Amino acid sequence: MDNPDLPENSKEVESCEICIEPMTQEIKFENNKRCVHPFCTDCIVKYIEAKVEERVTKLLCPAFNCKKLLDPFSCRQILPAGLFEKWCDLLCESAVVERESAYCPFADCSALILNECEGNITRSNCPNCKKLMCFQCKLPWHVGFRCDETQEMKDENDIFFGELVDRNKWKRCPGCNFHVERFEGCQNIKCRCGVLFCYTCGRVKSTCECYRKNVVVVEEGHDRGNRVVVRPNVDGVI
Repeated sequence: MDNPDLPENSKEVESCEICIEPMTQEIKFENNKRCVHPFCTDCIVKYIEAKVEERVTKLLCPAFNCKKLLDPFSCRQILPAGLFEKWCDLLCESAVVERESAYCPFADCSALILNECEGNITRSNCPNCKKLMCFQCKLPWHVGFRCDETQEMKDENDIFFGELVDRNKWKRCPGCNFHVERFEGCQNIKCRCGVLFCYTCGRVKSTCECYRKNVVVVEEGHDRGNRVVVRPNVDGVI
């Protein structure tokens, strides 16, 4: 029978599963409804402190066979500020390891950037300096050039040409890698190297699924840097 002389909050007394001491609701740890195993706040603080020293980031409830994680925000109000900060630092380090990351390639910035999107990304804005970079090769954005060609970029003229390629949507011959500028005619291009490809998708014609059948022939002797121009071939229906 309940003792009516006891305070209301003293009627519900449980024992901490770590220290086995009785505890009232005031000192019972609440894991944000993830689980309800009885632990006193002192034992939880000591448990977290030990795990943080071991550099463990994902802290499981200390109850036997419980797979629920401790909620950092539920723990914040009972932890010393320094301990909570250490735990947060470990969580951040863990997030960096688990996610694809890169450092801004510009010497005046060097900020750490995380890929928070699903799948591969290429062009990215540094959230700190706002400059463009390539997330795949970790270098300044190389518009018009593939990642494996960035080491060949010598000066600002290369960058300017890359921007020109991107702006005009020039395509590359899949055989010789020359950029092709299409002025008129159909989408099927026959490069001077002999490769027949589709200007729409950039694939060799044998693997292209586009429906057009006419051919445009790359005209000899019209090099412009590392690109060529094309003219329509009136006899080129295949």
